[in-house]
Amino acid sequence: MKRTIHVNEEAARCLLCEDAPCTKVCKHGDPARAIRAIRFGNKKNAWKWIECCSEADLEQAEKACIHYDHPLRIRELLDAVKNDAVAIDNIPSLSIDFCGIHCENPFFLASSAICTNYDMVARALDMGWAGVFYKTICKQEIREVSPRFDAVKDGTSFAGFRNMEQLSENPYEVDFDILRRLKKDYPNKIVVASIMGRQEEEWTELAKMAEEAGCDAVELNYSCPQMRMTGMGSDIGQNPELVTFFTAFVKRSVKIPVIPKMTPNITHINNPAMGAFFAGADAISAINTIKSVTMSPQAAVSGKQTISGYSGRAIKPIALRYIYQMASNPIMKNIQFSGIGGIETWRDALEFIQLGCHNVQVCTAVMEYGYRIIDDLVLGLQTYMAERGIEHVSDLVGEQLPNMVLPSDLDRETMAYPNVDRELCIGCGRCYLSCRDGGHQAMTFDHVTRKPNIDGQKCVGCHLCRLVCPTGAIGITKRFNKK
Repeated sequence: MKRTIHVNEEAARCLLCEDAPCTKVCKHGDPARAIRAIRFGNKKNAWKWIECCSEADLEQAEKACIHYDHPLRIRELLDAVKNDAVAIDNIPSLSIDFCGIHCENPFFLASSAICTNYDMVARALDMGWAGVFYKTICKQEIREVSPRFDAVKDGTSFAGFRNMEQLSENPYEVDFDILRRLKKDYPNKIVVASIMGRQEEEWTELAKMAEEAGCDAVELNYSCPQMRMTGMGSDIGQNPELVTFFTAFVKRSVKIPVIPKMTPNITHINNPAMGAFFAGADAISAINTIKSVTMSPQAAVSGKQTISGYSGRAIKPIALRYIYQMASNPIMKNIQFSGIGGIETWRDALEFIQLGCHNVQVCTAVMEYGYRIIDDLVLGLQTYMAERGIEHVSDLVGEQLPNMVLPSDLDRETMAYPNVDRELCIGCGRCYLSCRDGGHQAMTFDHVTRKPNIDGQKCVGCHLCRLVCPTGAIGITKRFNKK
């Protein structure tokens, strides 16, 4: 069935309102929840929230839309996903063990601004997050700047996010009391203390305090990119000897699992990672934010700019690269990984798991959309597992590692041609322009019919045309031997 609406594009226009007006006027369903499901990769599940809605319900919802430009085409959008609906008879469990600790699902809050006090974390745990890597605790005075955030925008969403925030501003005694209360009130949730010291005695003291507070594990922050003082954060993570030294000290001081957090601001992440491994680390977290510069005048601090950390969707491919490099290292085959970097949907999380992670940590997506995204993370992964007949998340861990090869080992004897679906093609000519000016001049464009044509003699199968097509009208053929 050919659709007259671009489902993902229209859903991306949704402002994801709090107390959504479209749902408030809908008597028999929840269109806002359905649209949110589409937005976060759960198109197959969207219909369940509006299947009892009448045409009048959805018409009222559309009229109530407060979009700043023009209301979402709610009726067309939700009607377009009707045929995608799936029913899951046996909902798989998402439980998985990490460092010998049983977790209800693989989704954790990352150490950051999203988990800085008791009420915040408790609300997240109540909503279904498996646990928290609490904001990094230290013994130094933290004085933050204002403003401290900036974003590279993609429409109304963050393509990337710049963060100048440092560590917890709370006195360390207060933070450990918060962790103690969280573990007491949520005994089945996982509470991990993230810590940062200045010398070995401080590292071990903070680790012992985490253990005494009842924390399940301790994460060693070797990766914060914006510390005011040298010899801390990513300065440690870039030095394999210091990583080994501090990790070994902490391991000798506590019985709970020790999880060093790696910096991406380094060429060869395996060097410090192996240092952590040989020092006895139980797992490795990766990655923290990437050093960056944004130049927005609104983000200047008293007219000045600086280098700080970059996160969000833009860094996911870089994070996956580092996870793969560590997970494929035969020396570290017995260590577990916690994946971080650009995770927004369940598909993002799945990619980290398939490359070897036993859990994932989420930060920027929560800062942008709130804790509620846990609903679609859980639902999406459960649906995927049910459709594949997979019973345990652990069966997904590392399953894509065998498909990762060196560039020299890729198939260079065959190619796959792009294929244009002329019914979906709207005649914009984007494919032609990109192929002409950025590809191999293998497309022509009929300005009368407004349809592109592929020249098989010139096409090299690079698929730039497919990537720029706004309607998904260009697909892939089967592979052929090169001529």
